[in-house]
Amino acid sequence: MASNRPAQPTSFAPNDTQTFGYAYGKDEGPWEEWNPTADSVRPVRGRHRVSKQRGGGLARSSTVLGVGVIAAVGAGGMATAAPGKPPVSISLPDLSSVTDSAKALISDDGGSSAPKGSATPLTSAGLTSADASEGNQDAGEALRARIIQQAESQQDQVDKAAQAAAQAAAAKKAADQAAKAEEAAEAKAAAAKEKAEQEAKEKAEAARLAELAKSFALPTSSYTLTSTFGQAGSLWSSGYHTGLDFAAPTGTPIKAVHSGTITEAGWSGSYGYRTILTLDDGTELWYAHQSSIGVSVGQKVNTGDVIGRVGATGNVTGAHLHLEVHAGGSATGIDPMAWLRSKGLTP
Repeated sequence: MASNRPAQPTSFAPNDTQTFGYAYGKDEGPWEEWNPTADSVRPVRGRHRVSKQRGGGLARSSTVLGVGVIAAVGAGGMATAAPGKPPVSISLPDLSSVTDSAKALISDDGGSSAPKGSATPLTSAGLTSADASEGNQDAGEALRARIIQQAESQQDQVDKAAQAAAQAAAAKKAADQAAKAEEAAEAKAAAAKEKAEQEAKEKAEAARLAELAKSFALPTSSYTLTSTFGQAGSLWSSGYHTGLDFAAPTGTPIKAVHSGTITEAGWSGSYGYRTILTLDDGTELWYAHQSSIGVSVGQKVNTGDVIGRVGATGNVTGAHLHLEVHAGGSATGIDPMAWLRSKGLTP
């Protein structure tokens, strides 16, 4: 080992034959004082066992062990000097705290006696300026804080999305309900309007028919309806009834339903005595089975004028007026009941 530089003289110097109470022989000492330095103390090269890190402790290495040994030797006082040279005192700082710390951190069995749960951070690697400004001194705690913050942020986004979806669904539901209510109101208003229009139309038609009825009259009075239009039976040569029968006593007056012109008056086979009244619109009214005729062909008559008498002539089973209506002079008649009602009359 290389020799050290001479130490400065001290206030005390033991004799040549004694160093710290040790007497050396004739052929021994005095030895040169060993003052360890960074150059003289070198770590042993090669593979070293590194203990497993436990809790908050540090990894043990031979370098740390060497420092502990040096501290222990230095704390013991002064080393002996080489023979022939005066002993030199060694003044070293108090390394007891370092030694105690090393002993506490490192044990021979590779374990660590450092207390678990130490508040001292393992490392500051990975800490950002933002973490430091928030008071985080431990990289693990800083990472944990960032993870929690990110999770809270993501949960907040999920909550906001759910709230927005709920609000959108509520708005859509309200809009649908409003649309349905509006449609129902419109339908109700339309129905009410249609009903009002229908009622107004019916009222106007009733007024028109009432006014029209003033110019029309039923063909006879004190009657009973016996056979209606279209009624089937063997009594009629066509197989069905072609008019409307007003049963009344013989001699009951027969009236002109509306003003017009007499176009036929006389005997007509199965109709017996028949009178045809042609209205201004071309409609023909046939009065059959009369007991007598009171008008002549070409005569103008007005509504309510007597044109004959009820009888039982022709193909009949009793006294009655057989009335037929032929629109536009057609050979085929129409329902006299419907025609009379269209003129405001109710047989």
